Formats: sequence, C-alpha cells, structure tokens
Amino acid sequence: MVSPRESLRIVLAASEAVPFSKTGGLADVAGALAKSLDQLGHDVTLILPDYFLLRQNNVTLPAIHDTGLRFSILMNGRPVAGAVNWATMPNTAVRVLLVRQPEYFDRRQLYQEHGHGYVDNCERFCFFSRSVLEICRQMILRPDVMHCNDWQTGLVNGLLQTQYNAGPGFERTSSVMTLHNMAFQGRFWHFDMSLTGMDWRHFNQNQMEAWGDLNLLKTGVAFADQITTVSPTYAAEICTPEGGYGLEGLLSHRRDDLVGILNGIDDDVWNSETDQLIPAPYSIDTVADGKRQCKAHLQKRMHLDQRGDVPILGMVSRMADQKGFDLITGAAERILSQDLQMVFLGTGDPRYEAQLRDLANRYPGKVAVEIGFDESLAHQIEAGADMFLMPSRFEPCGLNQMYSL
Repeated sequence: MVSPRESLRIVLAASEAVPFSKTGGLADVAGALAKSLDQLGHDVTLILPDYFLLRQNNVTLPAIHDTGLRFSILMNGRPVAGAVNWATMPNTAVRVLLVRQPEYFDRRQLYQEHGHGYVDNCERFCFFSRSVLEICRQMILRPDVMHCNDWQTGLVNGLLQTQYNAGPGFERTSSVMTLHNMAFQGRFWHFDMSLTGMDWRHFNQNQMEAWGDLNLLKTGVAFADQITTVSPTYAAEICTPEGGYGLEGLLSHRRDDLVGILNGIDDDVWNSETDQLIPAPYSIDTVADGKRQCKAHLQKRMHLDQRGDVPILGMVSRMADQKGFDLITGAAERILSQDLQMVFLGTGDPRYEAQLRDLANRYPGKVAVEIGFDESLAHQIEAGADMFLMPSRFEPCGLNQMYSL
C-alpha cells in the first residue's frame, strides 16, 4: 500500500475490460490491473466504450448511472455527440466511466462481425480516444498517469503530447502505452488522418505513418513516455522483424523506454474455492469431488453425453489462425476417433466457426461449440474440463494456461 503522498491519479483507457466487456486477454488484464492499482492505494479511473447492447444481458455488472456529462467531438467536420455513464468496479473504489455513443458502440460485437472488422473502426476509436481526453478535461480528473492499451487508444498519447499537455489538468501527466499483441495495429488508409484531430505534419514515418497507412498503434508508441508489454520475452521479440510486424525499428529505437512486465491473473476471479460462476467450488482437499460435479454440469449444459469416464478437452479462445485452430480442425477426425469429448467457446474467423459447428453436428454428444462469449461458461469449461487446448502459433504471454492451473 502506497502512502497518501505517493498515491497517483491514474486513468486507464481501454477498449474492453471485465466485467463490462470482453473479447480476449486485454479485458482480463485491464480489469485486473485497475483493481490491483486500487488495492495499492492509487486513485484509479477506468474509461471504456459503453457497448450498451452487449451489456443488457450481463447479470454480473454493477449498477450503471448517468453522470449528466455531455460533450461533442468534431469528426471530419461533423459534430458527434457523446455522453458518459459511470459505475464502480465491484469490490473496489475504481471509477468506471463508460463513453455512450449509440452510432459507434451499439453493435452486436466489439470490433467485427462475420470475420470482418467494422468499416468505421478507425472513426469509432478515434472518437473514443478523443473522448478520453475531453472527459478528463471536463471532469477535472487531472491524471498523473495516462495508461493506454493497444491500438484502440493509441491516439490518446498523440493528442496528449500535441494538444492537451499544455492545458489545465494535464501539466503533470505522463503517458504509458501497453502493447498486448503486435499483430493488431489499427492500420487504416491515410485519409483517415482527418479523423484523428491531429495536424497532418505528424503523418510521418517517425510518428503516425507506416507503409503509407495511418497506424494508431505506432502513434501510441511514438508519443508515449513509457512503453510496456506483457512479458520480458515479448519485449525482446517485438524488437525483431519476426515479432515487430513492421514496427521493430521504432521499438528498437525506443528500447530504453520499453519494459516487459509479465501478465498475471486476478486470483479473486479465478479462484476455484470462491468462484460463484461454477456449480461446485472446490479446494485442493475437495478437488476430486468438485471437478466431478463441474464436469457433469458442463456436460449437461453443453448437451454432451453424461459420462464421467471420458476426458473433456476444453478451449476458450478467439477463433483465429494465431490460436492454432487450423491445427485443431486439421486433426479433429483423428482426435475424435478416441473416446473423449471436446468443448469450444469463442468467436472470430467465420471459417473456423463453421468448421467447429460442422464437427458438433457430426459428433453429437461428443463435440459442443458455443459461438460468442459467456463469462460463466468460460469459468465452467476451466473447472469442468480435464485438459485445456492451447495450440497457439504464438502468445505474447497467454492467460488461459494460468487460469487452468
């Protein structure tokens, strides 16, 4: 616990965070980091888009209220209105501010549908990034640290350094950019530069331009005071052509400002003894009986044959090449020739979604697939499966193997 004199005002900006929204590990890390910083005694505000439609059926969310704050951002000459809702993260003092903009954020998914990113993703997250700073200014948050995550908030650092840092409330603000996966950079055609609110002079190879495109992740890296990523090994990897995805030159140039910090998990959320999302919480002393009950519940929920004598292989993942789904679908027939069951939860590439649905149709009672994301089912797969599948091509850090422990 830090002393009051050492306590920092920290604003965390992210495109997703549990329990409010999730497609992958970014959400877990953002939510857990906000909670941990609060426990250390820092003043933490988490700013997220308000994915209103996606949170309607989420019974785990805390109460959400209207702050009354209204603002407008000029997007390509068009004023776009926004509002701010608020909540408190459960069991913490973390303030959560949700940027409400129905045109941009009332969608069926966060970033894509049917395997294709929304065509206005640049506009959506330029608006969100610009909103973050405008909210800080209007709500007088006066952050000591502005912590941004991945390409969706990379523009925040650019605007902070070029427009807001001289204004009231930002005199002491330092910026941190965390890179969760270099494969996703927010690359858009160069004319989208007009959506950023930044001067075209910044569209250069040292700041916002990469291979002729606007690159929002590069923007975040170029303007950040400090850069972090999810493990020391990954920090080294992204400075190489194999891991940098075209940004290895900039990252190597800023190597002294780049730190790899190994991801951790929230032990309160992923604790089999206290987990309220699984049917039979268990400890090391009751693991055999608890796992048996969790397995039976998972089989019933997913319409698998009710058998305690077969192993269940579980997988909770974004369905993409990186995650090794080509390996799974390619070997599925051989795997399923054995006496076992398989459960999949996730969303992503329509090709893999269709292939897994086909497997479930051809192997009823033996293969189950849930397309989408369900937090309770994710926990129940971890608790009920005998083995966890994780054949990733690469992982910046990886979290599910930690949950499985």
